[in-house]
Amino acid sequence: MTTSSNLNSLLSSGFRKRKLINIFFIFCIGLAAGVALLALFYVFGYVLSQGFPSLNWAFFTQIPRPVGETGGGMGNALAGTAILILLSTGVGVPWGIFTGVYLSEYGRGKLGRLVRFSTDLLTSVPSIIMGLFVYVLLVIPMRRFSAIAGALALAFIMVPIVARTTEELLRLVPVHIREAGLALGLPRWKVILWIVLRGSLGGITTGIMLAVARVAGETAPLLFTALGNNYWHQSLDQPISSLPVQIYNYAISPFEDLHRQAWAGALVLILFVFAINITTRLVLRPAPTAGRD
Repeated sequence: MTTSSNLNSLLSSGFRKRKLINIFFIFCIGLAAGVALLALFYVFGYVLSQGFPSLNWAFFTQIPRPVGETGGGMGNALAGTAILILLSTGVGVPWGIFTGVYLSEYGRGKLGRLVRFSTDLLTSVPSIIMGLFVYVLLVIPMRRFSAIAGALALAFIMVPIVARTTEELLRLVPVHIREAGLALGLPRWKVILWIVLRGSLGGITTGIMLAVARVAGETAPLLFTALGNNYWHQSLDQPISSLPVQIYNYAISPFEDLHRQAWAGALVLILFVFAINITTRLVLRPAPTAGRD
Protein backbone atom coordinates (compact mmCIF):
# COMPACT_ATOMS: atom_id res chain seq x y z
CA MET A 1 0.00 0.00 0.00
CA THR A 2 2.84 2.34 0.89
CA THR A 3 4.67 1.54 -2.35
CA SER A 4 1.54 2.29 -4.37
CA SER A 5 1.10 5.64 -2.59
CA ASN A 6 4.72 6.59 -3.24
CA LEU A 7 4.36 5.67 -6.91
CA ASN A 8 1.21 7.78 -7.23
CA SER A 9 2.97 10.68 -5.52
CA LEU A 10 5.93 10.45 -7.91
CA LEU A 11 3.64 10.31 -10.94
CA SER A 12 1.65 13.28 -9.68
CA SER A 13 4.76 15.37 -9.02
CA GLY A 14 6.16 14.43 -12.44
CA PHE A 15 2.90 15.42 -14.13
CA ARG A 16 2.86 18.80 -12.34
CA LYS A 17 6.47 19.42 -13.35
CA ARG A 18 5.76 18.65 -17.02
CA LYS A 19 2.67 20.80 -16.92
CA LEU A 20 4.59 23.77 -15.48
CA ILE A 21 7.32 23.36 -18.11
CA ASN A 22 4.66 23.20 -20.83
CA ILE A 23 2.98 26.38 -19.55
CA PHE A 24 6.34 28.16 -19.38
CA PHE A 25 7.28 27.36 -22.97
CA ILE A 26 3.80 28.22 -24.25
CA PHE A 27 4.19 31.59 -22.51
CA CYS A 28 7.63 32.09 -24.15
CA ILE A 29 6.23 31.25 -27.58
CA GLY A 30 3.31 33.61 -27.10
CA LEU A 31 5.63 36.36 -25.88
CA ALA A 32 7.89 35.97 -28.92
CA ALA A 33 4.89 36.06 -31.26
CA GLY A 34 3.56 39.14 -29.49
CA VAL A 35 6.87 40.99 -29.81
CA ALA A 36 7.02 40.14 -33.53
CA LEU A 37 3.46 41.38 -34.06
CA LEU A 38 4.16 44.51 -32.03
CA ALA A 39 7.14 45.38 -34.22
CA LEU A 40 5.12 44.71 -37.37
CA PHE A 41 2.17 46.85 -36.30
CA TYR A 42 4.47 49.62 -35.07
CA VAL A 43 6.29 49.86 -38.39
CA PHE A 44 3.07 49.68 -40.38
CA GLY A 45 1.35 52.22 -38.12
CA TYR A 46 4.23 54.67 -38.35
CA VAL A 47 4.44 54.45 -42.13
CA LEU A 48 0.66 54.79 -42.33
CA SER A 49 0.64 57.93 -40.18
CA GLN A 50 3.46 59.51 -42.19
CA GLY A 51 2.38 58.51 -45.68
CA PHE A 52 -1.42 58.48 -45.71
CA PRO A 53 -1.88 62.28 -45.58
CA SER A 54 0.19 62.58 -48.78
CA LEU A 55 -1.84 60.09 -50.82
CA ASN A 56 -3.98 61.86 -53.41
CA TRP A 57 -4.93 61.54 -57.05
CA ALA A 58 -1.90 63.54 -58.19
CA PHE A 59 0.44 61.12 -56.42
CA PHE A 60 -0.78 58.24 -58.62
CA THR A 61 -1.15 60.11 -61.93
CA GLN A 62 1.54 62.81 -62.12
CA ILE A 63 5.29 62.71 -62.60
CA PRO A 64 7.79 64.47 -60.31
CA ARG A 65 7.98 68.24 -60.47
CA PRO A 66 11.29 70.05 -61.06
CA VAL A 67 13.60 70.28 -58.04
CA GLY A 68 12.41 72.91 -55.59
CA GLU A 69 8.77 72.89 -56.71
CA THR A 70 6.10 71.28 -54.55
CA GLY A 71 3.49 68.85 -55.81
CA GLY A 72 3.77 66.21 -58.47
CA GLY A 73 3.60 62.50 -57.87
CA MET A 74 5.08 59.07 -58.49
CA GLY A 75 2.92 57.88 -61.37
CA ASN A 76 5.95 57.10 -63.49
CA ALA A 77 7.54 55.09 -60.67
CA LEU A 78 4.37 53.07 -60.12
CA ALA A 79 4.10 52.28 -63.83
CA GLY A 80 7.81 51.43 -63.98
CA THR A 81 7.55 49.06 -61.03
CA ALA A 82 4.62 47.28 -62.68
CA ILE A 83 6.59 46.89 -65.93
CA LEU A 84 9.66 45.57 -64.12
CA ILE A 85 7.62 43.07 -62.11
CA LEU A 86 5.82 41.79 -65.22
CA LEU A 87 9.07 41.40 -67.17
CA SER A 88 10.97 39.74 -64.32
CA THR A 89 8.05 37.40 -63.61
CA GLY A 90 7.87 36.39 -67.26
CA VAL A 91 11.56 35.41 -67.17
CA GLY A 92 12.11 34.23 -63.60
CA VAL A 93 8.97 32.16 -62.98
CA PRO A 94 9.25 29.69 -65.91
CA TRP A 95 13.00 29.43 -65.33
CA GLY A 96 12.50 28.74 -61.62
CA ILE A 97 9.69 26.22 -62.16
CA PHE A 98 11.69 24.25 -64.75
CA THR A 99 14.70 24.22 -62.41
CA GLY A 100 12.54 23.03 -59.53
CA VAL A 101 11.01 20.26 -61.67
CA TYR A 102 14.48 19.10 -62.71
CA LEU A 103 15.72 19.04 -59.11
CA SER A 104 12.67 17.12 -57.92
CA GLU A 105 12.27 14.61 -60.74
CA TYR A 106 15.72 14.21 -62.28
CA GLY A 107 18.30 15.77 -59.95
CA ARG A 108 19.69 12.63 -58.34
CA GLY A 109 23.28 12.66 -59.62
CA LYS A 110 26.25 14.99 -59.38
CA LEU A 111 24.70 17.53 -61.73
CA GLY A 112 21.56 17.66 -59.59
CA ARG A 113 23.60 18.21 -56.44
CA LEU A 114 25.55 20.96 -58.19
CA VAL A 115 22.37 22.69 -59.36
CA ARG A 116 20.81 22.40 -55.89
CA PHE A 117 23.94 23.82 -54.25
CA SER A 118 24.07 26.67 -56.77
CA THR A 119 20.40 27.45 -56.16
CA ASP A 120 20.89 27.57 -52.40
CA LEU A 121 23.95 29.76 -52.91
CA LEU A 122 22.04 32.18 -55.16
CA THR A 123 19.30 32.47 -52.53
CA SER A 124 21.79 33.87 -50.02
CA VAL A 125 23.67 36.17 -52.43
CA PRO A 126 22.99 39.87 -51.65
CA SER A 127 20.76 41.52 -54.21
CA ILE A 128 23.34 44.22 -54.92
CA ILE A 129 25.65 41.50 -56.29
CA MET A 130 22.91 40.56 -58.76
CA GLY A 131 22.78 44.18 -59.82
CA LEU A 132 26.55 44.34 -60.34
CA PHE A 133 26.48 41.09 -62.32
CA VAL A 134 23.77 42.33 -64.69
CA TYR A 135 25.59 45.66 -64.92
CA VAL A 136 28.65 43.86 -66.32
CA LEU A 137 26.59 41.38 -68.33
CA LEU A 138 24.13 43.76 -70.00
CA VAL A 139 24.48 47.42 -69.08
CA ILE A 140 28.11 47.82 -70.17
CA PRO A 141 27.66 46.04 -73.55
CA MET A 142 24.46 48.03 -74.23
CA ARG A 143 26.14 51.23 -73.01
CA ARG A 144 22.96 52.29 -71.26
CA PHE A 145 20.75 51.52 -68.27
CA SER A 146 17.47 49.92 -69.25
CA ALA A 147 14.26 48.26 -68.11
CA ILE A 148 15.53 45.00 -69.62
CA ALA A 149 18.60 45.03 -67.38
CA GLY A 150 16.52 45.86 -64.30
CA ALA A 151 14.02 43.08 -65.02
CA LEU A 152 16.83 40.57 -65.58
CA ALA A 153 18.40 41.44 -62.22
CA LEU A 154 15.06 40.93 -60.48
CA ALA A 155 14.53 37.66 -62.38
CA PHE A 156 17.86 36.35 -61.08
CA ILE A 157 16.60 37.03 -57.56
CA MET A 158 13.31 35.24 -58.23
CA VAL A 159 14.73 32.09 -59.83
CA PRO A 160 16.24 30.39 -56.73
CA ILE A 161 13.19 31.22 -54.60
CA VAL A 162 10.74 29.74 -57.12
CA ALA A 163 13.03 26.79 -57.86
CA ARG A 164 13.43 25.69 -54.25
CA THR A 165 9.73 26.20 -53.53
CA THR A 166 8.78 24.11 -56.56
CA GLU A 167 11.22 21.35 -55.66
CA GLU A 168 10.05 21.05 -52.06
CA LEU A 169 6.37 20.99 -53.04
CA LEU A 170 6.85 18.40 -55.78
CA ARG A 171 8.73 16.19 -53.33
CA LEU A 172 5.60 16.16 -51.14
CA VAL A 173 3.64 14.36 -53.88
CA PRO A 174 3.61 10.64 -52.99
CA VAL A 175 5.60 8.31 -55.24
CA HIS A 176 2.62 6.01 -55.79
CA ILE A 177 0.79 8.83 -57.61
CA ARG A 178 3.62 9.03 -60.14
CA GLU A 179 3.66 5.24 -60.42
CA ALA A 180 -0.10 5.18 -61.03
CA GLY A 181 0.25 7.60 -63.92
CA LEU A 182 3.11 5.61 -65.42
CA ALA A 183 1.12 2.38 -64.99
CA LEU A 184 -1.65 3.86 -67.15
CA GLY A 185 0.84 4.22 -69.96
CA LEU A 186 1.40 7.98 -69.72
CA PRO A 187 4.82 9.34 -70.68
CA ARG A 188 6.84 10.63 -67.77
CA TRP A 189 6.66 14.25 -68.95
CA LYS A 190 2.85 14.07 -68.97
CA VAL A 191 2.81 12.57 -65.47
CA ILE A 192 5.00 15.44 -64.25
CA LEU A 193 3.05 18.15 -66.08
CA TRP A 194 -0.55 17.04 -65.63
CA ILE A 195 -0.42 15.13 -62.34
CA VAL A 196 2.56 16.10 -60.19
CA LEU A 197 2.91 19.75 -61.18
CA ARG A 198 -0.81 20.41 -61.46
CA GLY A 199 -1.46 18.89 -58.05
CA SER A 200 1.09 21.25 -56.48
CA LEU A 201 -0.06 24.34 -58.36
CA GLY A 202 -1.54 26.06 -55.32
CA GLY A 203 1.64 25.89 -53.27
CA ILE A 204 3.82 26.84 -56.23
CA THR A 205 1.63 29.87 -56.87
CA THR A 206 2.08 30.91 -53.27
CA GLY A 207 5.85 30.69 -53.68
CA ILE A 208 5.66 32.75 -56.87
CA MET A 209 3.67 35.48 -55.18
CA LEU A 210 6.11 35.60 -52.28
CA ALA A 211 8.97 35.92 -54.77
CA VAL A 212 7.13 38.78 -56.48
CA ALA A 213 6.65 40.48 -53.12
CA ARG A 214 10.38 40.06 -52.46
CA VAL A 215 11.56 41.69 -55.70
CA ALA A 216 8.93 44.44 -55.58
CA GLY A 217 10.87 46.19 -52.81
CA GLU A 218 14.40 45.71 -54.17
CA THR A 219 16.38 48.91 -54.62
CA ALA A 220 20.10 48.07 -54.85
CA PRO A 221 20.04 45.99 -58.08
CA LEU A 222 17.93 48.61 -59.85
CA LEU A 223 20.45 51.35 -59.07
CA PHE A 224 22.98 49.49 -61.24
CA THR A 225 20.60 48.38 -63.98
CA ALA A 226 17.40 50.40 -64.43
CA LEU A 227 18.75 53.59 -62.79
CA GLY A 228 15.49 55.56 -63.01
CA ASN A 229 14.15 58.73 -64.59
CA ASN A 230 11.64 61.46 -63.79
CA TYR A 231 9.45 60.95 -66.86
CA TRP A 232 7.04 58.38 -68.25
CA HIS A 233 8.69 55.27 -69.62
CA GLN A 234 9.12 55.21 -73.41
CA SER A 235 11.16 52.12 -74.34
CA LEU A 236 12.41 48.94 -72.71
CA ASP A 237 16.02 49.72 -73.69
CA GLN A 238 15.95 53.03 -71.81
CA PRO A 239 16.25 53.84 -68.08
CA ILE A 240 13.01 53.29 -66.17
CA SER A 241 11.77 54.65 -62.88
CA SER A 242 10.78 52.34 -60.03
CA LEU A 243 9.07 52.92 -56.72
CA PRO A 244 11.90 51.70 -54.42
CA VAL A 245 14.54 53.79 -56.23
CA GLN A 246 12.24 56.83 -56.26
CA ILE A 247 11.66 56.44 -52.52
CA TYR A 248 15.42 56.23 -51.96
CA ASN A 249 16.12 59.34 -54.04
CA TYR A 250 13.38 61.32 -52.29
CA ALA A 251 14.47 60.16 -48.83
CA ILE A 252 18.04 61.46 -49.25
CA SER A 253 16.92 64.78 -50.76
CA PRO A 254 16.93 67.98 -48.64
CA PHE A 255 13.31 68.95 -49.50
CA GLU A 256 10.49 68.33 -47.06
CA ASP A 257 7.91 67.85 -49.81
CA LEU A 258 9.96 65.02 -51.30
CA HIS A 259 10.28 63.42 -47.88
CA ARG A 260 6.50 63.53 -47.61
CA GLN A 261 6.11 61.79 -50.97
CA ALA A 262 8.74 59.22 -50.00
CA TRP A 263 6.62 58.19 -47.01
CA ALA A 264 3.58 57.94 -49.29
CA GLY A 265 5.55 55.73 -51.68
CA ALA A 266 6.69 53.52 -48.80
CA LEU A 267 3.08 53.12 -47.70
CA VAL A 268 1.99 52.12 -51.22
CA LEU A 269 4.81 49.57 -51.39
CA ILE A 270 3.86 48.05 -48.05
CA LEU A 271 0.20 47.89 -49.04
CA PHE A 272 1.15 46.19 -52.30
CA VAL A 273 3.11 43.47 -50.51
CA PHE A 274 0.33 43.12 -47.95
CA ALA A 275 -2.28 42.79 -50.71
CA ILE A 276 -0.24 40.10 -52.49
CA ASN A 277 0.01 37.99 -49.33
CA ILE A 278 -3.67 38.37 -48.41
CA THR A 279 -4.88 37.71 -51.96
CA THR A 280 -2.72 34.61 -52.26
CA ARG A 281 -4.09 33.13 -49.06
CA LEU A 282 -7.70 33.94 -49.93
CA VAL A 283 -7.55 32.60 -53.47
CA LEU A 284 -5.59 29.45 -52.67
CA ARG A 285 -7.19 28.48 -49.38
CA PRO A 286 -8.73 24.99 -49.47
CA ALA A 287 -12.41 24.81 -50.26
CA PRO A 288 -14.64 23.79 -47.33
CA THR A 289 -15.76 20.19 -47.51
CA ALA A 290 -19.43 19.44 -47.25
CA GLY A 291 -20.45 17.60 -44.11
CA ARG A 292 -21.93 14.14 -44.32
CA ASP A 293 -25.44 13.42 -43.25
